[in-house]
Order: sequence, then structure tokens, then C-alpha cells
Amino acid sequence: MARKLPPVDVVLVGFGWTAAILAQELTDEGLEVLAIERGAWRDTPTDFPPTLAPDELRWYWRKEMFANNSRNTLTFRNNRGQVALPMRRWGSFLPGEGVGGAGVHWNGQTWRFLPSDFVAASHNTERYGPLPDGMTVQDYGVTYDELEPHFDRFDKLCGIGGKAGNIRGKIQAGGNPFEGSRSSEYPNPPMHMTFSQHQFERATRELGLSPFPGPSANMSQPYTNPLGCQLGPCSYCGFCEKYGCGNYSKASPQTTILPVLMTKPNFKLKTHNEVLRVKLDKSGRRATGVIHVDTQGNEYEQPAELVILCAYQLWNTHLMMLSGIGEIYNPATGEGLVGKNYCYQVMSSADVFYEDKYTNEFAGAGALGMCVDDFNGDNFDHTGLDFIGGGYIANWTTNARPIETHPTPEGTANWGSAWKKAVKENFLKSTSVGAHGASMAYANNYLDLDPTYTDAYGRPLMRMTYDFTPNDLKMSAFLTERVKEIAERMGGREIKLNTRDGPYDSMPYQTTHNTGGTIMGSNPSNSVVNRYLQSWDVPNLFVMGAGVFPQNAGYNPTGTVAALTYWAADAIRNQYLRSPGPMVQA
Repeated sequence: MARKLPPVDVVLVGFGWTAAILAQELTDEGLEVLAIERGAWRDTPTDFPPTLAPDELRWYWRKEMFANNSRNTLTFRNNRGQVALPMRRWGSFLPGEGVGGAGVHWNGQTWRFLPSDFVAASHNTERYGPLPDGMTVQDYGVTYDELEPHFDRFDKLCGIGGKAGNIRGKIQAGGNPFEGSRSSEYPNPPMHMTFSQHQFERATRELGLSPFPGPSANMSQPYTNPLGCQLGPCSYCGFCEKYGCGNYSKASPQTTILPVLMTKPNFKLKTHNEVLRVKLDKSGRRATGVIHVDTQGNEYEQPAELVILCAYQLWNTHLMMLSGIGEIYNPATGEGLVGKNYCYQVMSSADVFYEDKYTNEFAGAGALGMCVDDFNGDNFDHTGLDFIGGGYIANWTTNARPIETHPTPEGTANWGSAWKKAVKENFLKSTSVGAHGASMAYANNYLDLDPTYTDAYGRPLMRMTYDFTPNDLKMSAFLTERVKEIAERMGGREIKLNTRDGPYDSMPYQTTHNTGGTIMGSNPSNSVVNRYLQSWDVPNLFVMGAGVFPQNAGYNPTGTVAALTYWAADAIRNQYLRSPGPMVQA
């Protein structure tokens, strides 16, 4: 039997970006907040000192920073006709574990979704007609303009570097002319560009496109954020993605919030504890707390007035299912919502090889890049293209980590002396142009509970059913042609095109941008949570993260996840606490 603990005002499940933001906001409100994290404490000086942070073998290949899938994983299949099997080793995506979550090992590419992304269903239907059969895209229920102040808060918290393209409706030279209106310039200037970005900028301008520096959470200069946390300038070591930063140069919960939050007497953190389920009262309409277990197998009941799920998208969805909150989606009948609209990203690229020019990709950073947004969202006319959505195209110099990076031209052998010779000749003389495509929701891409496999606690694993859709493949083919045009103009000796074809493969790394499963919307018939991320079924339960996206835009999700978290925190502080209960009437 679970041991009952003293109650708290708020319990947060998981402790990454969303939990850190909420803990800071709700402790400022005077509430007693407890965060429960199943992984370990992670701290910049003790876990990521500069002599340890760039350890490829430890952090990436042995995956010490990622979720332990020997204890809890998920099963995967491409379609309902297949038998799903457990993911024994992370590949396509890398869920974080431990304090800071995936916010420790992200690249720092920090985007705001386009205004049209938040109204994808109504906007595209109005402009192009009915959506294709099987597509389940819908509007968010909140607009870009409502979220803009919260995007601005996250930019300033993280010291994002970049160049604004639209300030209060006025287009700015050198920035992204397609972005939504901003209330202010980025808090830091862009990063220093390298040879590859200069070639990309020249090529895209020649094609009539509008290049701009990628928005970066890697510091371009020393920065002190509004909480007083100090960050140092990036050293361009190339160890951002999949690694913690030992230089305090990448925004993460550890470098932007925790130095302040951890000193507060009304905040507590419990690590190495796994939340098994949300506990409900007899009516099933109110959460009374959570049940969690420590590493010795001891179970505890943690009572709380407010329960907020802040784990990674996959685990939030899984926990909702295991807790019996809402009905699990069934694609055969169309009934249920929990697990619906699982989406990912659709990526393709072209490698560019130079004969006598050195790109020196080892001198990079997670968000060092030049981008174009001309083919993202609805920034271009889709008439006659038979798909909706798009993606940004960029030249990022993120790394040339030696175990992971072996650029070779088309036709090179996969092993042996010829392969070694090609790696040696091209390692310092290559770069890449990539398309970061959206993922539109379809009825047959979803999450549910596996009927066969269980985790270390005997709970059913979550099952992922996912494959690239006709919309994905047509969109990717279009973007890849644009990538090819740019790559061919960058002055290299040759290019190698890396197309995106089906079926989806869960092993090669692509992005950690899993979305959907606990989607937001305008009413209980189309969504799991309302516009404030509050559960329709259990009003004192809130769900954070990219799981609330009804579909995925052609951007990295972290900036929008953070803005939605600040939006929800503001609603909790100024509406819910004054009058607990549903904030949107069904």
C-alpha cells in the first residue's frame, strides 16, 4: 500500500523546461510546489564541466542522458496491419531523462510558429478548400497574437540571439520577413557565421529568397537574463545537440532558472522517483495527487490541489492513458482523443562537397546557421501542389563530431580503405543544406496502449503507429527540390541528395520533435485539453509540452512549447487560482 505524504499545493510530473518555468511562476505566486523527476539531478558544474561535456561515447553512443529504455520504452509499427515491437535502443528521437530533460541536450534552435500555424485547419480550408480524407488537422484554440508576449518572455529568459524580421508590423532588413509581428528585437545579436553560411546566404539571395540568421539559444555574447542568471559566450565547440553545455553558453533550465528556483523555500524537487499514475477521486472528475515509486520499489501517494504533467510528450500521453483520464483514441471508430494526432517531422537534405575550400564544420554550435522561410507554412501559394504545410531550409553548422560524422560523396563504399580515404578527403570540406518539414495529422498515425508488452512496473507500454503520409511525401519532394537548387549554387564540387521516402524508420536519428497525443482545441469533442492546457475531464489537471500540438509545424517546437507554458501559467495565476474549476465552459 502506498504511504501517504503531506499534501502540497502543486505537484509537477517531470522536471524539464515546462516544469522549471511553472515552478518559477507558481512559487512566485506563493504556492508550495513539488516536482517529481524519475531521473537524476543534473547540474552544469558537476555533470557537464568542459573537460567532460564533449564525451561522444558516454553521452550519445551510450545514451546516458536519455530515457532508460530497458525500464520503460514504447512499441512501434508503421501501420495497424503490423505487430508492434519494443524500441530496445533510441534512434530516430532521443527523449531526455533527469533534471532539465531534453532541454539539456537540445541544439538551441528557438522558433516561434507562424500565425497561420495556429489556425492550420481554418486557414487552409478557407484558402484551398476541404482538407484531404483522413487528415485530422485542427486549430489550436489560441492565436499567435495571444502568445506573442509569452514568446517574448522566453526569448529574454534564454537570451536568444537573432535578427527580428517584423517588429510591431514593420518588416526589418536582415530578418525573417515571414514571421509574426514581434514586440521587440531579439535580446542578443546573431551568432558569428562561417564560410558555409556565407555560401548559403549568397546562393539563396541569387535565387530571390530571403536569408536570415537562425534564432539561437547559444550565446553570441555574455548575457544576464531577467532572473539574474548569467550566461557566457559560445566557444563553438560543436557539442550542443545530444550534450550538456559546460560553458554556461546554452540556455537550459540549469542555466536560466534553476539557480534562482532551487533557493526558494516553497519549492522542493524529488529525483529518482517515477510517477505511476494520477490519482482521481471517486467521481473521476478531480485529481487528488499522484502515486509514485522510488528506486527501492516503495510506493507513495503525494496529495496535491493541482497536478500538472510536465514530462516529455510521449510520457504525458502514456500517463493520461494509464490514469484513465479521457478515452484512448481508436482509429477504427474515430472515438476517443488521448493518443490522437501523433505527428513528427519530415526531413531531407543535400550534402555539399568542396574541392579546395575548408568548411571546418567542427567549429560549430547547435544553432549556428542561416535559414530561409520562403517555403514554410503557408508563406507560398500551394495551389495545385496537392499538399499543405512546408518547412524552413537552412545551413546549420552544428558539429563534426568524429565518431558520428563521416561525410562522403555519392557512390562511396560503405566500409574499407575507399571509405576511409573519402572520409579523410571530405571531413573538412563539406557542409549540408536541410529542409525541416512539418507533419500534418492523419487518422492512422496515433498512440495507444500495447496489448502485449509491459514496463518494469507491469504497466502496458505505449504503442506508436506511425508512417509518412501522402501529404508528408509530396511536401518533402517539393522542399527537397528547393534544397537541391540552393545546394547546387553554393559553389561546391558536387552534391549528394538525401531524400525522404517511406516507410518511416525508427532507427536513424532525425529529430526529437514528437508531438500530439494530448491535443488542445476549442471543445471536449475535438481535444484533450482546452486553450489553457487544462484537462476537459479533470479541471485541476493541466498538461504541458508538445503533446498539445494538434499537428506539427515546420519548426523546432521548444519556443512554442515554452510560450504555451507561460500562457498556461498566466491563466493559472490570474484565473484558476481565483476561481478553481473549468476555465472554458464546454
